[in-house]
Amino acid sequence: MEKKINSPAVLSTRRKFLATGAGTAFGAGLLASVNEANAQQSGTIPIGQMASLTGPLAVDGIEHKNGLEMACEEINAAGGILGKMLEPTTLDSKNQTAEEVSAAARLLIDRYGSHAIINGYNVGANQAEYDPIADAGIIYIHYNTSIGHHEAFQSDPERYTGIFMADPAEYYYGVGLPVMLASLRDQGLWKPDNNKIALVTGSLPYSTVISNAIRDTAPQYGFEVSFEEIVPVPTTEWGAVLNKVRAEQPAVIANTHFFPADLAQFQIQFAENPTNSLVYMQYGPLLKAFSEIAGEAARGVMSSSVIGILPDEIGNAFRDAYWARFGETAEADPGASTYSEMYHYAIAAALAGGTGEPGDYEQNRKIADNLRRFSFRAPFGTLRYAKEFNAALPYPTISPDASLAMPHLLYQIKDPAAAVPKKLIFPEPYNEVAFETPPWFT
Repeated sequence: MEKKINSPAVLSTRRKFLATGAGTAFGAGLLASVNEANAQQSGTIPIGQMASLTGPLAVDGIEHKNGLEMACEEINAAGGILGKMLEPTTLDSKNQTAEEVSAAARLLIDRYGSHAIINGYNVGANQAEYDPIADAGIIYIHYNTSIGHHEAFQSDPERYTGIFMADPAEYYYGVGLPVMLASLRDQGLWKPDNNKIALVTGSLPYSTVISNAIRDTAPQYGFEVSFEEIVPVPTTEWGAVLNKVRAEQPAVIANTHFFPADLAQFQIQFAENPTNSLVYMQYGPLLKAFSEIAGEAARGVMSSSVIGILPDEIGNAFRDAYWARFGETAEADPGASTYSEMYHYAIAAALAGGTGEPGDYEQNRKIADNLRRFSFRAPFGTLRYAKEFNAALPYPTISPDASLAMPHLLYQIKDPAAAVPKKLIFPEPYNEVAFETPPWFT
């Protein structure tokens, strides 16, 4: 008999599993030890970042900047990297076009001499920034969540050896959704009226890749995509597409557009005349802006992430520290991404004997080798790079080992007015609460 998500046996197993990772997320102690054991140097290390400080994605970009600065502050307090202090510089990548991101990367290299670029995501660049960064030979770590990274890296692993994607590709979001839905169905937690999935797809490549993967994977788990429509980005008027969706009466509505304000409008308009459909939206509902705009209509919506802070000792400690630094209105989840990247890089560089400036290919290769060699326990799970992709892989969709991969986390909005509206419902052993039938179901 299959274990229920919140059975006593599974809860006990989860607590034991999570306890084993306690205290390993923060690398300041390790860095301090490495610094003490090596000859101290002086000087500074410029660290760069391209983040949307303005535009529709600034809600995350500001937190990416905050996470980087918080990590640099802590690392400097622990002695920097072998005595040298970090100096972060964040340039505005605005709407995240290829031109904007590439220009920012060149400026960080040519004017600021950045030894590494520690990034959140720039989903519209489509790897355009890779070549100027590869030419400089510096380390570049990002969360672009793009299968295009796999393709670029595998096209020339030698050239792109210092470019890392610190989360799984968006493709795995699409692969993972039918897995999650089947788990809820097969455990009797959800009894769908049919096997239909209605796909609403944002016009960006990120959203298209996810929708294509949902369509291709759904039949393996007893679902079928019965409706598809692509919508422009951004969009706030959802009436026409919702009328078509309602005519389908699908078991699941999957919206792969990801701007939180746009998705909040989708949910408000859906709630005016809902169907007995689970509503899954890509990423946006995880940000508090979604619940603040949608209000009670948000309750019951599901979303997922691979960089969500885990409800364990490490995750809770980071969230508390982040809120103490930036206030409880700050979004700790995106901040955790750049925070963790910075620590992983700092440890890898310290163990390699220091950082490498632009053009120092030999030293930066040593750091890249260390990033692949040593995993890092972050607030969102284990940051470990698959050598064939220079990217993280997800658990349980690809890797069956929760200790060696980043968990693909399924959340449900439980209380839109709470400081943390979302609660984790999948996968074991990370889940904290049970799935609930959404309130709009009749």
